[in-house]
Amino acid sequence: MKAHQIPFIETGFFSGLMCDYLNNKKELQPFHSGMPSFENLYQQSLKKKKAFSSEIRKTLCKTLNKQYSAIEFSSSIAENLQLLEHENTLTVTTGHQLCLMTGPLYFIYKIVSTIKLCRQLRDKYPDLNFVPIYWMATEDHDFEEISSFIFRGKKFHWNTESGIAVGKINTKSLKPLLDLFKQELGNSVNANTLKKLIEESYGAGGDLSEATRKFVHSLFNTYGLLIIDANEKALKRHFIPYLKEEIEKQSCFRYVVSQIETLKRDYNPFYKPQVNPRDLHLFFLDDARRRRLVKNENGFSWEGKEGTIDPTEMMDWVEKSPENFSPDVLMRTLYQEVILPNIAYVGGGGELAYWLELKSFFDTQSVPFPLLILRNSALLISQNNIRKISNFKLDLKDLFLNRNALINKKVRQISNIDLDLSPLKKTLNEQFKQLESLILKTDASFEGAVKAQKSKQLKGIERLELRLLKAQKIKLKDHVQRLVHLHEKIFPGEQLQERVENFSDFYLQHGSEFIDFLMETFEPLSAEFSIIED
Repeated sequence: MKAHQIPFIETGFFSGLMCDYLNNKKELQPFHSGMPSFENLYQQSLKKKKAFSSEIRKTLCKTLNKQYSAIEFSSSIAENLQLLEHENTLTVTTGHQLCLMTGPLYFIYKIVSTIKLCRQLRDKYPDLNFVPIYWMATEDHDFEEISSFIFRGKKFHWNTESGIAVGKINTKSLKPLLDLFKQELGNSVNANTLKKLIEESYGAGGDLSEATRKFVHSLFNTYGLLIIDANEKALKRHFIPYLKEEIEKQSCFRYVVSQIETLKRDYNPFYKPQVNPRDLHLFFLDDARRRRLVKNENGFSWEGKEGTIDPTEMMDWVEKSPENFSPDVLMRTLYQEVILPNIAYVGGGGELAYWLELKSFFDTQSVPFPLLILRNSALLISQNNIRKISNFKLDLKDLFLNRNALINKKVRQISNIDLDLSPLKKTLNEQFKQLESLILKTDASFEGAVKAQKSKQLKGIERLELRLLKAQKIKLKDHVQRLVHLHEKIFPGEQLQERVENFSDFYLQHGSEFIDFLMETFEPLSAEFSIIED
């Protein structure tokens, strides 16, 4: 395996907002805590170290030790659990839903980016410690988003009753699906290893939160990754003041709306928020059911609740049972930064986009806003497909053209006739110059007629150029079909591979060395996309 890198912004797969962020556009600077750099991360560490409560740290460590009490773990995990007790230990965090079998590849990439950055920070700043965290989104209730994965083009979908927080879903009904998947894996050494991991995680009974923890832990145990389920009463006790303020003042809504308006005014009038704010950014969580909290004239309620809870009673409820209150996607960011000594969040473009809505809200809560790190991305290409790319005489960068543009470029390249009718346009323009010279010598009505005729004929040539290209595509049909097939293999559904394929196919080929290679290859602060010859 070997890797090549190209800048994120040259791939064409990243939004204008992310490209502007990576280019440190001046108009975006008020909405984050500084660009990802070692110096900025160090300064953020000093700030967070000073701000983070020793009481919260004790609760955090106690909670993590409890969650790891039934799991065998490596010396790296043991070391990080101990280090976290010290005030000079900070965290770098990534979060994700409990996707079945980890879902698309980018789940793995997020975690590798997080671990690698912590390693680099430890080497650079030995006076501080840095621990990687995977935040499991156990309270989410969108089952459809996490219920399937794709292996070699086949979709494996878990059909089961849901309607509750996904972390609480029992995994017993997964057995038929995973048995089917295990048959697809074959009987190689790596396949048998993966089957064992699946059985020990998803087949061990219990809920999806426990299964996901075990599975991700089995992949990253030796790297010291700490996995946290923040749906804990002890941790939510430290979030009570923020829960109360959200219920009483709806601060998240007010400040996020204001920041969105500022982004439209100062950054881009066509800016569209990644997440639209709501009146209340909390859910009620009871018996594993998660229902949105709503405010009405007399107090508060939620779906299925008869009657209304008055504000005083609601505040008492928060005080006594904070575990019944679940932050939504925007409030969860605050919860994370309150209970973790965190300096940076590693996420995809969509995640960083909604974080960019939140800084003013964090400022009002006196919680340090973390640095935002765009996770590493990669494209894995088999040696067979590398040979095909070479045979097509394509550059690796050409692959990032959209499919139609790539086909057009290749058809023009291999055609035995010139598909560029620019010389004809040039001749036409020269001929019309003679007509235009007559305009000043005759009535003004002649000018309009000349311009209209010129425009008509130039458009006619452009249409002919497109028809000629289309005709050549038909003539070169076999070549075009082979190119389409190759592009589909590399960009399934014209999407990035990492957003479709599961990691298991690559694990079958390389075993744990697959993650080792990613760890060696990824540079979290480089803002580069990795193309890996597999």
